[in-house]
Amino acid sequence: MSYDFSSKLPMFQNRLLKMWKHYSKLARRQDVVCFRFYDHDLPEFPFAIEWYDGVVHAAEYKRKHGMEDEEHEAWLQACREVIATVIEVAQEVIFMKQRQRKAGRQGQYEKFGEEKAEKIIREGGLSFIINLTDYLDTGLFLDHRITRGMVREQSQGKRVLNLFCYTGSFSVYAAHGGAKSVTSVDLSKTYINWAKRNMQYNKLYNEEKHEFVNADVMEIINELPADTFDLIICDPPTFSNSKRMEDTFDVQRDHVVLLKKLLKACTDDGKIYFSNNYRGFQLERDALPATVVKDITGATTPFDFQGRLHRACFLIEK
Repeated sequence: MSYDFSSKLPMFQNRLLKMWKHYSKLARRQDVVCFRFYDHDLPEFPFAIEWYDGVVHAAEYKRKHGMEDEEHEAWLQACREVIATVIEVAQEVIFMKQRQRKAGRQGQYEKFGEEKAEKIIREGGLSFIINLTDYLDTGLFLDHRITRGMVREQSQGKRVLNLFCYTGSFSVYAAHGGAKSVTSVDLSKTYINWAKRNMQYNKLYNEEKHEFVNADVMEIINELPADTFDLIICDPPTFSNSKRMEDTFDVQRDHVVLLKKLLKACTDDGKIYFSNNYRGFQLERDALPATVVKDITGATTPFDFQGRLHRACFLIEK
């Protein structure tokens, strides 16, 4: 029995048109050129769809759809045509991927294809290299747009540590904000190289001030000297069991141990921006030797993620 999806497409088109009009108007008002405008709004069309200043990134959440491979390809193509019609762009600038629901982060490192499509986009007066084809994510998490701005405002003259740095967007913002030094750490060599490229592209790179470390963050944390950093950004995976790590990491189970080590590495008035994507995450405030623990999830949620964001964000002061 073939899968009949044609009758549902008008519903998808109507919803997409409504969301596109709403979010693109808000984006123009705020001078934002990269934003998410659809996130699994309809169960029959489970996509996260983002606009990157002229191109579309549509990631399909993995689920049991009951379609054969050929039917699924036809469905994806029909969805692509709907997106192109609504936004009035060519299908060639719509990049579609399948996003898997997974506990760890290692899937991000796996390549999707050989056809590399990179684009330079602007955010907050800075430039970032995004990759629309090779990996699960583009290289810029749009939900942390506001948090990056906060870090920039706090960075003047500060020694900054960016852990699980991904492609280094927080590091670039910190450098632009006048940080005295920025140390970026990630387990992935791909991401560390990408982070360095982002810093170089913005003409901010200074080898005496900016260090890029390809290593297991957990090992680095154990070796951090006390009272060293004024500002730490830490956005760990929900769960990790990388072959390069000796132990597994679970953010709910292990966050207190992690944060205690980071607080020790902070200067007396040091601050930590700590976030994670674990649904239902509960911060064990009383277990932390900190003077201030502030939930800034709401304050760091951009307009395009209001009511649809599943991450927590905290400002912790020593």
